[in-house]
Amino acid sequence: MKEKGRFGDYGGFYVPEVLIPVLEELEEAYYKYYKDERFLADLDNYYRHYGGRPTPLYFASRFSEYCGFKVYIKREDLMHGGAHKVNNTLGQGLLAKYMGKTKIIAETGAGQHGLATAMIGALFGMETKIFMGVVDIERQSVNVHKMKLCGAEVVPVECGTGTLKDAINDALRYWTAHVEDTFYLFGSACGPHPYPTIVKHFQSCIGKEAREQSLEQIGRLPDMVVACVGGGSNAIGIFSGFVDDKDVRLVGVEAGGKSVASGNHAATLVAGRVGILHGAKAYLLQDEEGQVTETESISAGLDYPSVGPEHCLLKDSGRAEYVAAEDDKVLDAFELLTKKEGIIPALESSHALAYLMSQKGKLPAETVVVVNLSGRGDKDVGIVEKYRPVN
Repeated sequence: MKEKGRFGDYGGFYVPEVLIPVLEELEEAYYKYYKDERFLADLDNYYRHYGGRPTPLYFASRFSEYCGFKVYIKREDLMHGGAHKVNNTLGQGLLAKYMGKTKIIAETGAGQHGLATAMIGALFGMETKIFMGVVDIERQSVNVHKMKLCGAEVVPVECGTGTLKDAINDALRYWTAHVEDTFYLFGSACGPHPYPTIVKHFQSCIGKEAREQSLEQIGRLPDMVVACVGGGSNAIGIFSGFVDDKDVRLVGVEAGGKSVASGNHAATLVAGRVGILHGAKAYLLQDEEGQVTETESISAGLDYPSVGPEHCLLKDSGRAEYVAAEDDKVLDAFELLTKKEGIIPALESSHALAYLMSQKGKLPAETVVVVNLSGRGDKDVGIVEKYRPVN
């Protein structure tokens, strides 16, 4: 188990002793079912007829014209629930069902994973609790209402900064006391083994489709694949389809907050140091004494001080590069894609778009970029209106 849970020196499972047997049970079930024909047939059925896979690869001609190179958008925003998160919740929810679990819990920041978990709880008839920081509850009230409509209980987390980090802490504490009948449906490609492996597997459909669609629609692989990075699930999902293609640049875009230079941001791979958080060794935003520092981003889904262990390995090896986009540029990107293409992107995804806009005049016109639009921005309209009122 320890060997499988490592990405170079990163990953592992640094957890209370009570959780080791349940993580081993989860790992055993995953490796039992992830290639099982009946499980795969069930999952494919749900992906297609419930989730809405495959999602299109769309040539954004007017956005491309602005950037000065060709931009193709992987439309994960068209998935049921409005984001890539349902790929993972369908996979893990089905795994929980096969394991005989009757209750599921989850953490959420932007609310998309919480909503996707609540949807699967309703779909499979499982009692559902969603742990969510009070700051995120306030800024993502629409998603909170949707979770409750699906029958989930939303548990407010007031400790710490009241954001995603604290929601994960409380969810882990709850799971420790309810391991017999409860499945923790973890939302990103981080946390203790086997979650980074499991989440990557269920998100790898993005990369597999994007690679096939690129060859079919463009006639070749893209020059660059870009995705936003918080915990890192949408990015590792699309990167997985291209990681072995050495000529394809992989770029992850983190949250720079108001200013990366100020230290008030969530750009873990850009500015972090190695540490341990939520059961895994990874890059981590921390002070000189090793205490986790507060993060800040306009986007609730990227407001996290660590990152998935595979991203850490990709950074160290040089296979992927990681940059940060600051809030003002993110808002610019949100507005531009909406006005140029009639597609309202999530603020998380807008970080990736902001990076593309920053490359205007720097890349040849024949450059082909595939960007993962990990979610739609309905949930963020109120936040954007606060900073950029529409005249």
